[in-house]
Amino acid sequence: MPSRFDADLRHHSARSRALLTTTILASSLIAGVAPASAQDNTLPTINVTATRTSDAIVGTSSTVITADDIAHSPAQTVQDIIAQTPGVQSTSLYGGVNGTGSSVDLRGFGATATSNTLFLINGRRLNDLDLQGVDLSSIPLQSIERIEITRGGSGAVLYGDNAVGGVINIVTKTGTGGPPATFRAEGGFGSFNQRLASISAAYNAGPWSTSVFANGVRSNGYRANNALEQNNAIGELRYSTPDLSAFLNLSGDNQHLGLPGSRIVDPSIGVNQLLTDRRGTGTPFNFGDKQGANLTAGFTKSLWDGAELIVDGGVRDKRQQAGYFGDVPLQSFNASWFDAHLQTWSITPRLSIKNAVFGLPSKILTGLDYYDATYDSDRGQYRGTPPVHVYNLSQKTLAGYWQQTIAVLPTTDFSYGGRVQSVKVDAADRLNALAPGYFGEAQARPLNSTETQHALHVGLEHRFNDVFSVFGRAARAFRTPNVDERVASGPSFDAFFNPIPGTFALKTQTSIDVEGGFRIKSGPFEMQTSIYNMDLTNEIRYDPVNFYNTNLDPTRRTGGETSASFRLNDTLLLRGGAAYTHATFREGPFSGNDVPLVSRYTANGGVTWNVWQKYVVFDATARVWSSRFMDNDNANRQVKIPANGTVDIKLSGEIDHFFWSASVINLFNAQYYDYAVASTFTPGRYGAYPLPGRTYLVKAGVTF
Repeated sequence: MPSRFDADLRHHSARSRALLTTTILASSLIAGVAPASAQDNTLPTINVTATRTSDAIVGTSSTVITADDIAHSPAQTVQDIIAQTPGVQSTSLYGGVNGTGSSVDLRGFGATATSNTLFLINGRRLNDLDLQGVDLSSIPLQSIERIEITRGGSGAVLYGDNAVGGVINIVTKTGTGGPPATFRAEGGFGSFNQRLASISAAYNAGPWSTSVFANGVRSNGYRANNALEQNNAIGELRYSTPDLSAFLNLSGDNQHLGLPGSRIVDPSIGVNQLLTDRRGTGTPFNFGDKQGANLTAGFTKSLWDGAELIVDGGVRDKRQQAGYFGDVPLQSFNASWFDAHLQTWSITPRLSIKNAVFGLPSKILTGLDYYDATYDSDRGQYRGTPPVHVYNLSQKTLAGYWQQTIAVLPTTDFSYGGRVQSVKVDAADRLNALAPGYFGEAQARPLNSTETQHALHVGLEHRFNDVFSVFGRAARAFRTPNVDERVASGPSFDAFFNPIPGTFALKTQTSIDVEGGFRIKSGPFEMQTSIYNMDLTNEIRYDPVNFYNTNLDPTRRTGGETSASFRLNDTLLLRGGAAYTHATFREGPFSGNDVPLVSRYTANGGVTWNVWQKYVVFDATARVWSSRFMDNDNANRQVKIPANGTVDIKLSGEIDHFFWSASVINLFNAQYYDYAVASTFTPGRYGAYPLPGRTYLVKAGVTF
């Protein structure tokens, strides 16, 4: 008869598999890439007509990370760049592997951060129907013109699902308006045998422009069985005139990643793999593969002075495979094989009108969003064996929205908006009780449901003078369950191990949040401070006691965020910030407890020093964070993930057409981890994902 230790281990392994599946990351859709010139630092023209959040939503706390900020950051991934913003927390499973297995968290959602933060590329949503999150590692840093971060749920009016914690819009460069032809090539090497190479090119001829980008990354990874192979390619054709612009974008990516699992710590039996074998693995044969292909096309047409019709649509196709074989392949009764295909079609026509209303300056953005997604997943014991479960889910979403901003006074802007969204879900499970790996579980009952939800926003900003302004807003947002949560939305067995049919049924999560703050801009000094409160109902989260996804009792997020920068002179820039994030259960058996994986206190600081013109530039950033409860520990009974901090530095420069950089990440060699899974039954037992100590990366390239 298995011991409780064995039961804990099986549960930990199952939960880790669910988590690691989320790291087989989703395909990115990048609209337009063009290289910046290292010689003159000029940037290509930006296409913002298709970007709904190019102008910050009135009343919100917002941050813009510019291409210059990115160039002067020691961080090597999009996730790490974003995580240096006050109030943004990060979780990484591996570290040092091109950002794979990393996520960012707006407003303290912990394990479900990827489902509560909406990512956009040029105003088009990237979040898919599943739990895999967005593959930010496939977005090259040099292709980004800026990153717009809008905190809180107000973005749900324009985009619907997933915008509960906030919206992160990545605006890429285009070749339009640049030199007739440009070319950029870069290569690099670093710790863990990391090798990278990238090339990009752009060409302009009259109203036509085209741009392409391709890159590849190879790394052995910090951990055993953590090797990464990743390739990405993007191409765009664009036509631009004063009255009409159109584009066609194609992208694809391919990724293979070893999944090393966690390191076990259990004081009751004297096991501490964080000390004895920090870089080892208990799952030497587990892996995840992903292949993505995307096509997007659209146009912007001027209808009359101040009015534009913007239409775009496309298809995203993502295939994923994962094998979880433990430490003895082809012999483990607990082995499992995952094979999934997700395809999403979309069309999003909208109308932008910038005309006076009753003599007041006004901007209206209104439109329709239609998404049609199908998900098919075979889940069995091994590749090639008959699947135990075949899941087929489809989701059709139709939404209409309206958002208007009015300058009610020369010093005061007011905005309001609403969205109505209908979601139709069909789900079915085909069970093969004769397939290898079947252990008596029941077939899930089919689901056929239609639900209508709404989002609201109202915001105000008043400028007392050129230096000081105040802002405030209120919003309602929602999040519908994704397919992975629906598949695991009920127990497989009762207390007597009798099979229980699942239902795919979860309630839609809703939130109401309010926020207020002020901004200061005086010469070289800039500062923004805000405080907020968010009350959530039916938050969707994993139940660590019953081992399935469920709707929680009501929860709450409260906090405050401050960011500031000060340019001492033309060669020296200082920046910093701090945040307080308190995520708690406000009712039910865990009332008053902290939501796991959320640090209450975070802070960051940085400096950019142009030591010698552009030949030598020094950059440094520091981040610190307080302790956080482990995943699975809603009861707050287990040991916490310790507080820690890191310092990163970079030296870079450019001479004529050549550029170079040398970075050291985690300069002081901190031994830390920011994700761990607590045992449900055994006090003090947990599985942690240790992150690298000091690492380096050297890069060099040329532009023409």
